[in-house]
Amino acid sequence: MKSFLIDRYRKGGALRLGETPEPALRDNDVMVEVHAAGVNALDNKIRDGEFKLILPYRLPLVLGNDVAGVVVRVGANVRRFKPGDEVYARPAQDRIGTFAEYIAMDEADVARKPGNLSMVEAASMPLVALTAWQVLVERANLRKGQKVLIHAGSGGVGTIAIQLAKHLGAHVATTTSTANVALAKSLGADVVVDYKKDDFEKVLQGYDVVLNSLGKDTLEKSLNVLKPGGKLISISGPPDPDFARQNGSGWLLQQAMRLLSFGIRKKARRRKIGYSFLFMTANGGQLAQITSLIEAGYIRPVMDRVFPFEKTNEALNYVETGRAKGKVVIAVK
Repeated sequence: MKSFLIDRYRKGGALRLGETPEPALRDNDVMVEVHAAGVNALDNKIRDGEFKLILPYRLPLVLGNDVAGVVVRVGANVRRFKPGDEVYARPAQDRIGTFAEYIAMDEADVARKPGNLSMVEAASMPLVALTAWQVLVERANLRKGQKVLIHAGSGGVGTIAIQLAKHLGAHVATTTSTANVALAKSLGADVVVDYKKDDFEKVLQGYDVVLNSLGKDTLEKSLNVLKPGGKLISISGPPDPDFARQNGSGWLLQQAMRLLSFGIRKKARRRKIGYSFLFMTANGGQLAQITSLIEAGYIRPVMDRVFPFEKTNEALNYVETGRAKGKVVIAVK
């Protein structure tokens, strides 16, 4: 099958279009013919080798972390899906590879595609929607009336997180550039801080939760908007000791992550704020709940551009600019 893959880690390196064997189908797997694949900043980071210590992939590696497609075969133990089912998923982190014609995934990681979305639209959702869900619902336990700040409101995670937070009944603030203020408001943000004009930490205060997806400066400034007992949850690092333990990292790597996050954890503790790092995980059950919200109209995809399969490298380069509004998707079929 045709696949886009890397032979070695290299910052900014191009993926190679090559022929690879179809993935093996395990007893609990569904084999999915890929119709569309979402592109994420995570793909660039894996390509660049940023995660090679915590995600020890075997090279060559087919990239891609979002998929929508059709089930073509199922393993002996599969009961929830059958050939012909339209599905979408974020594959488990050790079984990525959606920039290809086929992918095999555990049925526990897969959900039925929302009936009101096209394949391309559906492929834009799994990773960012699961990230938003796991931050706001699982980790933050966001409740009606609470105040949440979602950074980068026009990005892939931000566009979905704003909608989910509003559905949960929260008061939502977000940061974005002048060009994207209207988009953030259209998604339901109550307060939109244009970072080109205002410093968010001077405008906002008394927040219960911050979802950070930006760098170290934004992470530390976010402490200023949280009230005591608030939660600062970052999806861009630094990893904390809890993540290292959950990830099964060795003692040495656990100590490295402890040191990396020591500064922000200390500053957060001083203000009675909880800091945690979240690396989202595949979860078909949660994705099925997200499907219900999409079909009910509470969450809609926000897409910037669609690239043909042969222009996968151009799609990755566009995502790397950081200027995409919502998601970029590759049409495979």
